[in-house]
Amino acid sequence: MMFFQVSNVFALTRDGDERLERRSALQTLTARESDAIDFFMECDMDTDKGNDAAGRELLQWSQWQLMDSVLPTGGFAHSYGLEAAVQTQFVTSPLDLKPYIVQVLENTGSLLLPFVYCAYISPDIANWSKLDKLLEATLTNEVSRKASASQGSALLRVAASVYLEVPSLKRMRDAYLGSGTAYFHHAPIFGLICGLLGFDSNTCQKMYLFTTMRDVISAATRLNLIGPLGASVLQHQLAPVAERITKKWMDHPVEEACQVAPLLDTVQGLLGHNNVACLPKLRFSSLFALARDGDELLLRRSALQKPTAREIE
Repeated sequence: MMFFQVSNVFALTRDGDERLERRSALQTLTARESDAIDFFMECDMDTDKGNDAAGRELLQWSQWQLMDSVLPTGGFAHSYGLEAAVQTQFVTSPLDLKPYIVQVLENTGSLLLPFVYCAYISPDIANWSKLDKLLEATLTNEVSRKASASQGSALLRVAASVYLEVPSLKRMRDAYLGSGTAYFHHAPIFGLICGLLGFDSNTCQKMYLFTTMRDVISAATRLNLIGPLGASVLQHQLAPVAERITKKWMDHPVEEACQVAPLLDTVQGLLGHNNVACLPKLRFSSLFALARDGDELLLRRSALQKPTAREIE
């Protein structure tokens, strides 16, 4: 009988120790949660200061987040005309992909970087609205206009929810989204956000070209033109090209914005129509083909072969 009593004592002691350990663990967890809350509060306080040293250190994290593919802005839904180029056989293999992406980057630099830059240097709603309307009138096909507006409105929604230290983004979202008075094109929205967050001009424009390169390469993997590893290799190979294009087109006013790859714009516009029916007409037309002469792009006309009766049928 005594043996069972001693055993019960040991059992009770073990139970008591386990309860104490669980209680200690709960207290430790509570302390950790408290430390985490204190940490986030300190981060918020540092962010609110804006221009102090801690705010400048946190600024780089905001830059990386704005370039992150996880950010739900719909960029991966836009192929920059690559889908239409594949369907019309302008891009048929990985060998065609690299020069195509170079032309996309060149066109982005010449046409859209000026809008990014001008929205950045004067990040106010009046200037943004003017640039937004000007870009709406500049984009020449319905597909690119819709894609730009969709990405821009999504970016504004995300930025207004994420960057709470810039209350003007939320006011802008509440006042304009759904009002029908703005188009929300991506380039001016991107420049405006970078300007309000305090990024430097060089970083802002490189970020825009990087996201373009990232999205068109992602579209190439979805279209099975290239695998994930090959896409990473290609992106690394294109980095010097993107750097050259950025230096060539950065800090230009919108008065100098121009289209340097009209063939890409023509091909992208086919997504809004029956591509198979449009292809013979496109081939029968006299189109601009792109040739490279050193670092400059030259436009030359090429007479394309007249389609056969079978193609027309």
